[in-house]
Amino acid sequence: MRTLITSAFVSLDGVVDSPGGEPGYRNSGWTFKDVEFLPEAFEIKGREQEEAGAMLMGRASYEAFSPVWPDMADFARYKTLPKYVVSTTLTDDRLVSNWGETTILRSLDEVAELKKTDGDPIIVHGSASLNRALSDAGLIDRYHLLVFPLLLGAGKRLFSATDKDAQKLRIVEHEVYGNGLQKQVLDVVR
Repeated sequence: MRTLITSAFVSLDGVVDSPGGEPGYRNSGWTFKDVEFLPEAFEIKGREQEEAGAMLMGRASYEAFSPVWPDMADFARYKTLPKYVVSTTLTDDRLVSNWGETTILRSLDEVAELKKTDGDPIIVHGSASLNRALSDAGLIDRYHLLVFPLLLGAGKRLFSATDKDAQKLRIVEHEVYGNGLQKQVLDVVR
């Protein structure tokens, strides 16, 4: 069985909305504003690319990443990985041709089946709505979080607001950096 890992830049209050500067959000680009860049704080991002066997994302994140990431040197390894997009509305004719193999999954049941295959971990980037649904369905195995020392208030949240039993997490890695970022690697306890 493959491990499903959610990777996110997240504010202290759980917001993941528009960290890189996407338009339409009041605090867009919050990961770059008033936060000193320290390469060691982002080491986990390179490690994710090397360890991942596939990428999983929702339609909105696919539509945001696919015009840009295929040509970015920082994400070169992802170009070679199989990509899976969970969407009920995306069609094959809207997939880009320069980002490698991409498969559309129509349901969380198909994600569960993908997890049953052999291979390296599946990494989820962006995809706030998908992450909440994956969490509610019990499909996430690990979180890779870079927590920024910010309170953003409104915005898309990483964590579900569904009324459910507590989900225990176990800290696997934790580090605090000089710029205030915290790396938290947490396994879901089953």
